[in-house]
Parts: sequence; C-alpha cells; structure tokens
Amino acid sequence: MSSYIPYIKEEPLTKQEAAAPAALLPTGMKRPLEEGNRGHAHYYKPRRKRQRLSLPKNALEQLNELRPGLQYTLLRQSGPVHAPLFVMQVEVDGRFFQGAGLTKKKAKLSAAEQALQSLLQVCSTAQAPRRLSVPTDFTSDPSDIPSILSKASELSGPNDDLSDPGLQTPPISSSPKNSVMLLNKMRPGLMYLVSKIREGHTLKFVVSLTVDAQTFQGSGRNKRLAKARAAQAALRALFNLQPEREPSREPVPREGPQLHLPQVLADSVSRLILQKFSQLSYNCKCPHAKRKALAGVVMTTDEGVEQARVICISTGTQCIDGEHLSEDGLTVNDCHAEVVARRCLVRFLYSQLELFLSEDEEHHQQSIFRRGECGRGFRLKDKVQFHLYVSASPCGDACIFSPHDTGVEGSGDEPLSRRTRGVLRTKVQTGEGTVPVPWKEPLQTWDALRRGDRLLTMSCSDKMARWNVLGFQGSLMSYFTEPLYFSSIIVGSLYHAAHMSRAMYGRIGPLEGLPPGFCLNRPLLSGISNPEARQPARAPPFSENWTAGDDDVEVIDSTTGKEEMGGPSRLCKRAFYCRWMQLHSRLSSFLRVSAPPPSSYHQAKRAAEEYCSAKHTLYRALADAGLGIWVKKPAEQDRFSLSSS
Repeated sequence: MSSYIPYIKEEPLTKQEAAAPAALLPTGMKRPLEEGNRGHAHYYKPRRKRQRLSLPKNALEQLNELRPGLQYTLLRQSGPVHAPLFVMQVEVDGRFFQGAGLTKKKAKLSAAEQALQSLLQVCSTAQAPRRLSVPTDFTSDPSDIPSILSKASELSGPNDDLSDPGLQTPPISSSPKNSVMLLNKMRPGLMYLVSKIREGHTLKFVVSLTVDAQTFQGSGRNKRLAKARAAQAALRALFNLQPEREPSREPVPREGPQLHLPQVLADSVSRLILQKFSQLSYNCKCPHAKRKALAGVVMTTDEGVEQARVICISTGTQCIDGEHLSEDGLTVNDCHAEVVARRCLVRFLYSQLELFLSEDEEHHQQSIFRRGECGRGFRLKDKVQFHLYVSASPCGDACIFSPHDTGVEGSGDEPLSRRTRGVLRTKVQTGEGTVPVPWKEPLQTWDALRRGDRLLTMSCSDKMARWNVLGFQGSLMSYFTEPLYFSSIIVGSLYHAAHMSRAMYGRIGPLEGLPPGFCLNRPLLSGISNPEARQPARAPPFSENWTAGDDDVEVIDSTTGKEEMGGPSRLCKRAFYCRWMQLHSRLSSFLRVSAPPPSSYHQAKRAAEEYCSAKHTLYRALADAGLGIWVKKPAEQDRFSLSSS
C-alpha cells in the first residue's frame, strides 16, 4: 500500500543555488530530482547554540564569598520620597564600612566595595604562606585571592588567629538563603520532616529537624521558607549564628535598655498559641475561622517550656459604638485581641481562687495560688509566670512610627512624628487606627454618646503600659491578690524593640508614692523567628475568646459588645462582678480592707484604695511628662448592682 505524498509546488532554482552544496541551501529548499533527490526531503539550517556569557562578579558577590553571611544595616534614610538617599553599613572583621546610594541595593554595593578594598589591602600586606597577586578590580573573578580569606569563615572562630595576628573573624551571620547550606556543611545528613497545619483558611508548612539531640522547628507559607527558618533556629541555638533581621526588628541601641526574651521561649510561646487557635478554629464555620489580630497567654511553672500551658486565646480589632454602652455592665467595650486576652486571664484567676477554696484536696493543690504573707490575700506560687503573645505590635505608640526614623529626640528641628513619641492615643471608633488624645481634658458624657458622639477608648499600647504599673489583675481582683505582672511580651510581626520598650515602660517617668507591691514592671520583650504574615483584608466585625476549661469558643459582636444572639458575654463587667461577690463572701477574712460588701460595681472599684492610689500616681506622671490626660468613660456605666435589671 503506497503512502500518500502531498503535492508541493516547486520554485525554479537560480544558478548559484543549483551549484551550492546541500548544507548551504536556504531553509526549505530542495535539490533537483536529477541529482538524486526525490523532492520530499527538507534541509534545514542547523540552529546555533547560544553562548552564555559569564558576567563578572561585583563587589557584593565577592565579599559574600570571602565572608559569608555578613549583615548589612540601614543607618538612615534621607531626602524626599521621590528621591531618597540610603546609607548602609556592614561590619567586617570588627570594622565598619558605609556606602550610600539611591536604592538600598546600590548602597549595599557601595559599602561592599569599601569593605572589599580594605580587606584586600590588609591581605596583601599580611604574611601568608605564599605570595599571590591580589586583584583590585571588583568586577573580575577573584580566582587569585588567597585561600586564607576564603577559608577563614570555615576554619576560624571569633578568637582564632589567622596569618596576621591582627586579622580576626567575628561570628558569622546566617541569612535565610544560605542557612540550610551552612547547617548541612556543619551537620551533614540531616533529616527534615515536613507537616501542614491550617489556621482558618490559611495553610502553613512546619518543618522540624533534630540536631545534636535537640529538635528545632520552622514554619512558613511554603516548604522552602519553613526549612530555612528551622535551619536558622538550629544555627542560632547551637552555633550562635544570628540571621539578618529586618529594620523593623532591629534591637535597641547599645546605650538603651536591651531586654530580649530568649528566642527559644518566644518561639515556643508563639507556636503553642498558633497551634491552639488552629485546633479551636478547625471545626468553626466560616467566617468565624477568620482573624486579623490574635493574642493569647501562656503560663510556665518552671524555667523551661516543657510544661507550658495555654491559658487563653482571643481575636479582634475593634471597639463598640458609643450608643451601645450598657448601664448594666452587659457589654465588652474594647474587643481588641490583647484586651480580650487580659479579661480571659482574669477569668482564669477567678477559677484558680475557686480551686484553692475547694474542699477537694486534689483541686486545692492544682491551684496556682498560695496564701500571702501575714494572711494578706494570696500570691502566685513560685516560678509561675505569664507570657503575653500578640500577633502584631499593639496599636498606638508601639507601632505607628517608622523603624527607619532613628534621629535623636529632643532637638528643636526634629520632625513632628518624633516629637509626638510616647503621647497617649485613643482608638478610632469602629476602625483600626489611633489618634492623639485631645489637648484639653477629654470628658465623655453619657448623653453625648447617646446622641452620637464618637466613643474614645485608650489604645492597646497605653493599656499595656498601665498593666506594667497596676498589674493585669484589675481593681476587683486586687482585693484578693497582690499586683500580677507579665513576665514577657512576645510580638508576632512588626516588632521594633526601641518603639516597643518605649511604649511599654520607657515613656513613664518617676513614679513616686506607689503603694507597697506596685512597681514599674519591665517585661522581657521579643519578636519571633518566623514573623507572621500580615492580613491585608479588612478585619471581621467580631471577636472570639476561649479560656482554659471552656468547652467552646465565644463569639462577640465587636459593634455591640455582646454575643451574636444579643446575650451578655461571659467577659462582661456584670459577670466578673457576680463572681467577685461570691468570692468576697467566702474570703472576707483575707481581705485587705475590712468593710461590708459594696452595693454597686462602682463602689467595689473605689474600695480598692491601694489600686486607685497607684492609678492616680500613674495618670499624674503621664500628665506631668506632657503625654496627655487619660480618657475616662462615663461614670454611669459602672453604677450598676446585681439587684438591678
């Protein structure tokens, strides 16, 4: 059976084409039939392979080969927005080199050129085992650079001498790009175990590995990032190699306070909170699994984190409208995650006091409280500590300023943003921002809020600063316990140690006349190794909360401060006042103030004389420092009693 051959119209050949060899014929051209060609084969011109040109290495690449993992720091940024000027700095062998450029990349390249030029000059004068010519062209391949420089990072430590007694190598810094490679060189044959966890609608990868009988974990939106972060954690703990940090997470300058939580504890607290939230939201229906801000409290009972326990979880970013304030204490006014987490923690304290009073000896031993000295109330057992975790820097003074603005405060020509550091701020009603407190004394009245005036609520940074003086237990719980403070505050993203330390305690001036037991607490501050990714979407209009011992998660409408079905929340003032009255009747012999039970919630708060005295001292110190006047809610919201409807 003959195959079908399609008809192809042939064009006549010129004399040059007919005499040309087959290899020189144009594409698609055929030989005449009389030359043995059947007219069906096509001869194509062979395609030439592209030769890849090896580009010369710039100064930044050459310096990274000589000193792997160098850390570049942004010193300052000046100039207008459309034409900024960046100044970068790098430390090599204990010396600092600076470079400037219109972009960060060009500034880093300039700093690398300065460092490389100085490094090569030092090497050319050092006594090496053999003399080699050192190239001075930064764009050439450094094939002739002495091996003593390229191997310095592998063979020497911070105190090891090279060929030159004055040439020493500082500890190497690892970056996400080369952390896995560096760890594999130090500990070859490691096994990385990958798992997946779901946080609401977001999928996250978790990689764990074991190095020298220690387990390290890293998480990220993909496997590669999670693996790099796990390797960074191992390098940091075992070899003291620090990764390159973003400017927003730079530590406090040397002349300021440097309070940093050990990274292992910070990462463990973050992991416990995220795992617990994933567990709670796994069976939640949409949209209750969504969240933008997350907070939680972890309790430790010893120096390690093996016995750490998640006490509470909360979400939320909004406050209620002024028209929804309740005269009966049935609303939660502030539904920001960290504020709700504190209320959950106070609820946990009530349950622990009830355990202490239990007739069951086993329950009595499970309580975290013990009797105070001289029979004055209760205090925490030894080594019991509480650690607060927030997924992002709290709103207000801790997060509104640029981390690149590193000028000196107090100068006359400083920008307005620097002159307003530390100022008290209020949250925007139904929004996610803050504004400075009014210059005149703010006075919120019940009638004005009912007519539609905007409700002013102090920012989370200001409230957390108040907790560091008055304690997180609140005024009612101070009847029974001494002031309780957080041992650490851990931030998941947008952490800046300078701004955070100023907002938490640095801006508070001398506190003279504080009652016994109260002080200015300075909690340990820390970011985490795997910063959380910020959610760009608008926050959902609800807040969730869960406390140890609860069977389910409670959902609060952030606009009304009540449950979605309209009922009061278990975190409202009335619920706390009811539990406080029950404990008051049972613990009257341990109360600091011997007085009959108060008839209203307002009287109960005012009867905590030492707490009120410490509060007035704090407010006076803030006002004297020119930071503003604390905004108070209308007094009508606290004048309810249990007998009122």
